[in-house]
Amino acid sequence: MRTFSAIAGSALFLVVAPGVVAGLMPWLLTDHYRKPLAAVPGFVAAGSILLVGAAAILLHAFARFALEGLGTPAPVAPTEKLVVGGIYRHVRNPMYVAVLAIILGQALLFSSWSVIVYGLIAAAAMISFVKFYEEPTLASRYGEEYETYRRAVPGWLPRLMPWRG
Repeated sequence: MRTFSAIAGSALFLVVAPGVVAGLMPWLLTDHYRKPLAAVPGFVAAGSILLVGAAAILLHAFARFALEGLGTPAPVAPTEKLVVGGIYRHVRNPMYVAVLAIILGQALLFSSWSVIVYGLIAAAAMISFVKFYEEPTLASRYGEEYETYRRAVPGWLPRLMPWRG
């Protein structure tokens, strides 16, 4: 895949997948962001930090797919190369972790139990998708290269020191 196509495809997938999961659904659950901000001390600040930090990580992860992997996160247009650089040296699933952090940030920002419950459902769906689709697909596509990476880099809780593979 050409770089421009990879960037365009990744940008489209960013709007469609994380845009719906971390944007549209919490927006609907918070009555179009009209709920009052959290009254609990620290929740607004913590939620804001999570939102900004996770959004930066999400954008970085999408860029790695397009520029390093020459593909997209969408299963219909996968990467040509296994993406293991940047944030992927710390955690195998930074997009999912970032999306869940964005959802949690919104739950804190609005003190919304419905967004927390939604986040738990989204987490269960993501973990299941990774376990039953992504990991087997990556193992068959990239073989030993993926197995080495999978053994060295945790899936969900980032390692402090980057993997040097």
